[in-house]
Amino acid sequence: MAVSRVALVTGGGRGIGRATSLLLARRGLAVAVHYHTGEANAREVVQRIEEGGGRAACFAADLAEPAGCRALVEAVGRSLGEVLVLVHNAGEMKDCPVEEMTDEEWERALSLHLGAAFRLSRACLPAMKRAGWGRIIALSSQAAFTGSARHAQYAAGKAGLHGFAYSLAKEVGPVGITVNLVAPGRIETEMVLDRSAGRMEEWMAQTPLKRLGKPEEVASAVAFLASEEASYITGATLHVNGGQLMS
Repeated sequence: MAVSRVALVTGGGRGIGRATSLLLARRGLAVAVHYHTGEANAREVVQRIEEGGGRAACFAADLAEPAGCRALVEAVGRSLGEVLVLVHNAGEMKDCPVEEMTDEEWERALSLHLGAAFRLSRACLPAMKRAGWGRIIALSSQAAFTGSARHAQYAAGKAGLHGFAYSLAKEVGPVGITVNLVAPGRIETEMVLDRSAGRMEEWMAQTPLKRLGKPEEVASAVAFLASEEASYITGATLHVNGGQLMS
């Protein structure tokens, strides 16, 4: 029996990460479900994958800490095998106007959203190069293109992902590795629903499809970019936002 490729999904226990972990497992990949604080959620995802006949394990790491990224990739390698599909989904969105934001809050957001993408990619690239095949997919956000009041640190980190991904795509394309982004709009996740009070009418007026997206719809975009069918797509951003932002 062929050994399944290993996917690492950061923030894989909730929301978009959860949907992505479950879908990649159904597509036949072994899935490393990363979490920082939500251990119970991650274990529930692993249990569901295993009950469906798949391979999975969960791994804890604080990706805002530089050492956490390499340690995570090494732990996955020992348990499931070398990572050939990296989905950088982990993130957090804290409300804070710029004039009240501390250096620590700014630096943590950039480290989690942008620095971790760099460090995880760096740690995964040797195995991908050995295999002559790899997929790196980063979850961006509509905020990278439109900005978001009280979330400048989040938007800046997500915007930086684009310059990083496009540059890396040019570096590693010749050895069979693709690098792409998925940019969700307003999706039915805790992060979005927590900010929806009193704003749903405004949001729907901005969205041609007149509804929030589902985590599974974003996961489908990620799974496509991780597949063989997307083998000639690199340096691309796939928007999943109901038409709210068109480019």
